[in-house]
Amino acid sequence: MLIIVAGLASRQGYVPFPAVLGNYPGDALWAWVVFLCVAWAKPSMTRWRLVGLSLLIAFAIEFLQLYQAPWMQALRANKLAYLVLGNGFDPLDLAAYVVGIGWGALVDACWPWRRVAQAQDLNA
Repeated sequence: MLIIVAGLASRQGYVPFPAVLGNYPGDALWAWVVFLCVAWAKPSMTRWRLVGLSLLIAFAIEFLQLYQAPWMQALRANKLAYLVLGNGFDPLDLAAYVVGIGWGALVDACWPWRRVAQAQDLNA
């Protein structure tokens, strides 16, 4: 929840990221949430597979923003759908997603309970 709140706050200018970074910190935090959702849905997945699947999902959603059909635009008019789907394709968002998911993978690697769970999976 903290990452979601920080991401939303960054879009409103409440989180002190340098202005030169624009919306990209929020995009990186969004991608980190994608990583966390994939990890939550599939906790036994290896870290590299989590990274790969998370990047695939994040990139697919970014490229979906190129699709501007009226029904899709109507869906994006919903605030929640807009937060998940975004609206305009930006290739630099892809770099932000790599950073966010990379940060998520780094935190995941340092998280004590994750190392214990993976060790148990290897011993089983």
